[in-house]
Amino acid sequence: MIASLDGGPWDVVVVGGGATGLGVAVDACTRGYRTLLLERADFAKATSSRSTKLVHGGVRYLQQGNVSLVLEALRERGLLVRNAPHLVQDLAFVVPRYRWWEGPFYGIGLKLYDRLAGKLNIAPSRLLDREQTISRIPNVARESLLGGVVYHDAQFDDARMALALARTAADHGASLLNYVRVTGLLKEASGAVSGVLATDEETGRSWELRARVVVNATGVFSDEVRRMDDPALPGMIAPAQGVHLVLDRSFLAGDTAIMVPHTDDGRVLFVIPWQDRVLVGTTDTEVPRADIEPRPLAEEIGFILRNAARYLEKDPVEADCLSVFAGLRPLVREQEPGPRPRGRLRGRSQPGHSKSISREHAVLVSESGLVSVVGGKWTTYRKMAQDTVDDAVAVGGLPERACVTEKLRLHGWLDRADPALPQASHLRSYGSDAAALETFLDEGPGRRQLLHPRLPYVAGQVAWAARFEMARTVEDVLARRMRALLLDARAAIECAPRVADMLAAELGRDERWAEEQSESFRALAEGYLPPGSGAAGTLGAAAAC
Repeated sequence: MIASLDGGPWDVVVVGGGATGLGVAVDACTRGYRTLLLERADFAKATSSRSTKLVHGGVRYLQQGNVSLVLEALRERGLLVRNAPHLVQDLAFVVPRYRWWEGPFYGIGLKLYDRLAGKLNIAPSRLLDREQTISRIPNVARESLLGGVVYHDAQFDDARMALALARTAADHGASLLNYVRVTGLLKEASGAVSGVLATDEETGRSWELRARVVVNATGVFSDEVRRMDDPALPGMIAPAQGVHLVLDRSFLAGDTAIMVPHTDDGRVLFVIPWQDRVLVGTTDTEVPRADIEPRPLAEEIGFILRNAARYLEKDPVEADCLSVFAGLRPLVREQEPGPRPRGRLRGRSQPGHSKSISREHAVLVSESGLVSVVGGKWTTYRKMAQDTVDDAVAVGGLPERACVTEKLRLHGWLDRADPALPQASHLRSYGSDAAALETFLDEGPGRRQLLHPRLPYVAGQVAWAARFEMARTVEDVLARRMRALLLDARAAIECAPRVADMLAAELGRDERWAEEQSESFRALAEGYLPPGSGAAGTLGAAAAC
């Protein structure tokens, strides 16, 4: 793919390798446009690997009266279930009821949710009595419990979904490069954007890459690229931080998630079974600037623990957290009068209340022809990409071709009823590649050895990630190709030196590189440990792994 950079002008250059950028690359290349995607770090490095792992219509958006967003998201949820069954699965949610009026209130609201999903609905919602609710959630707080309402949304692995999009784009001829930073925009004498300046972060090599159209799909960092075009532009992005806690599976005995409808700040809170762990979140905290490694605040962790404890028989405390992580939402500010963006942009911001800012997306075309897509969320990535490419085609003067992604099966597609689809969560996301992975694991000595006794991953998956999934660092492997950093941050730290040695062997790196990678990952991963725990003493445990 690096060699392809010397191959002449591109139709579309996409800046940003998160959910939106990867979706744009898939849409553009499957329409037949010569497509290049450049990502300054790793695919889904930031926001797109730190979601609540839900593909959902947004129950709270329905409560806010944003029916159009719910309709769009429910339709996209249904398409994702069809197009990526190896990555997206049905998940039942129970809303516990402790007051008499909550039955009709939530029951009617969730029936409307079903109706809006139409033929793409996963399963109908229904009321549960007290015994049924306890059966679904054995450790739910039982004092004053009257019953519950069960409804269905979908769950996925966000980083593995991003990788599937990257591989889908590659399958259709796109070139995608991680660790290649866009440092500036190329312009014609007229001022029109005609390409990008890019630098390989590993080697320092630079290129001038010409394109018919450049798409800025950098999420919370969109304003940085917009200001490469025009330094005087006001910011559009109002980043808001969402924090999640990962707990041992014992905190949620069943396979049903809990949706907590009332928290201290009026948001919903989810308690979700995920990868044999329990994921609890999230918060909504305005932050002054976008950071590629946001850190949870003590008050955010306390908020989640306090609200989750109201619905769990076993109260979690900080020491129970296996990992704590934060992601930033690319919320869109209300704009002053001026050039109107293409696309839909609804919702009004209120200072101090980021949850009220729009989660819808907008496509903006600057006077110079830079196409920027802002806002949105994982569930609607495909529609965001379709809208963006539609505008990019017009800007670049490309031949008009229909979008095909509504029925496009993503890389690894395997019918959920196919016995070849692995049931183990750490292998299921490989889909149709799982059989080749199994063969690969059998071909080399030690490839089936566990990386750590508290993690499901084996040594051979490191080599696979390097050879077939463009993993370049220990973080790429342990945070995104595998989800070790989120499942158990301390265990990930402990096995990092071994992963570094294996990755160095795969990439032709020396011992010093492996040591630097191990220490770099350790420093990063300490930010995922619960406050005050630190990583002291893990090196001895690492040697035992």
